[in-house]
Amino acid sequence: MSDPSGASDSAGGSWEHFSHDADMGVHGTGSSMAAAFEQAALALTAVVTDPVKVRSSATLCVRCEEPDPEMLFFDWLNAVIYEMATREMLFGRFHVEVENGVLTAGLRGEIVDRLRHAPAVEVKGATLTELDVHQDSAGVWHASCVLDV
Repeated sequence: MSDPSGASDSAGGSWEHFSHDADMGVHGTGSSMAAAFEQAALALTAVVTDPVKVRSSATLCVRCEEPDPEMLFFDWLNAVIYEMATREMLFGRFHVEVENGVLTAGLRGEIVDRLRHAPAVEVKGATLTELDVHQDSAGVWHASCVLDV
């Protein structure tokens, strides 16, 4: 597992992990809902390996549609997990757009290299536990939930 203190990027967003029994929580923040979703996806990758180690050699597109922001976030994380599992890939960069309950995203990553990535765990899925998407009084968006690992 990567450094649990989280990280931030040049866009002003951040991600972090939080403990939850035998599972792992992810939390992303950003200036928009899309940015918070991107950061949470980075936190998801960081449960498996250091996202910095993931090269951007392939791009995939993902689309989710759900009018409820929390369920859209849930679907988004599970779409990323599905792509990781079925393609045996890791993703280190995400570009998310959300409009009218439709999420479109580009995932950039590569096939898992077990020696270089040294995967810590396999993420089985996002759960509804502690599922939350909201904008705080300062205008910062937050997206979090617990992952089944």
